[in-house]
Amino acid sequence: MLTSFLTPLLFGCLTGLTTVLFGFGGGFVTVPVVYGVLTATARPGDAMHVAVATSAAVMIVNAVAAALAQWREGRLRRAYLWPLAAFITIGAAAGSFAATLLGGTALRLTFAAYLLVTIADSLLRKGFLSVAHQTPPEPLGRVTVTLGGTGIGLVAAALGVGGSVMTVPLLRRRGLPMAEATAMANPLSVPVAVAGTLVYALAPTAPAGTGQLGYVDLTAAAALLAGSLPTIAVARRITGRVPDRVHSMAYVALLLAVLIVMVTAGA
Repeated sequence: MLTSFLTPLLFGCLTGLTTVLFGFGGGFVTVPVVYGVLTATARPGDAMHVAVATSAAVMIVNAVAAALAQWREGRLRRAYLWPLAAFITIGAAAGSFAATLLGGTALRLTFAAYLLVTIADSLLRKGFLSVAHQTPPEPLGRVTVTLGGTGIGLVAAALGVGGSVMTVPLLRRRGLPMAEATAMANPLSVPVAVAGTLVYALAPTAPAGTGQLGYVDLTAAAALLAGSLPTIAVARRITGRVPDRVHSMAYVALLLAVLIVMVTAGA
């Protein structure tokens, strides 16, 4: 019991760091950690669904806290947040519901495939690792905002990852520096997290259990937040000091590490 609490607590610190530096909201750390803890204990059957649901719940708090910190630092641009956030919300509601209908193995493999495509896109297509900052940056088009926003919400909520892996490359290729692109991923993750948490918490397919709200593991969520929130408060001070190229390369490296964890966890 102690180990199952300490592990999320320690990784919660990493979650807080990645939330501020990469805009993840915690999903890419939370999902593998909760999944690993549950498969190592007594609940392997619904482990992936619980991991995704818990990630969404943790992401609400982390993303809001990080968004407020980034707003105080002046890194948020309204034109890139609204109405994109509204269409992300629509997609997130549909994606969360769809995820409750998928089997745990299918959901895990989908998560891994999503990571693989994102890593390949970031490495092989120009405009992510090295970007020529435009003044002013290129605005988002109507199709990108509507169809793109809906698609981001759909995929992000289904996998419990907040959407930063789509919004950050999108904003990078519009000419934004990494610090601003990752900063805006936090408020854009909030509608995904809220929609996802509501669907998973109220899902009729969720098994009854102590310390659970639907698929959301409240104990794991509390441990992750206990580690992440203090880290967010500290990490926000260093975001703007990381060189842009180093920042973008670290982003891809972390995604690769998570992919390895998810693939080996199911081996």
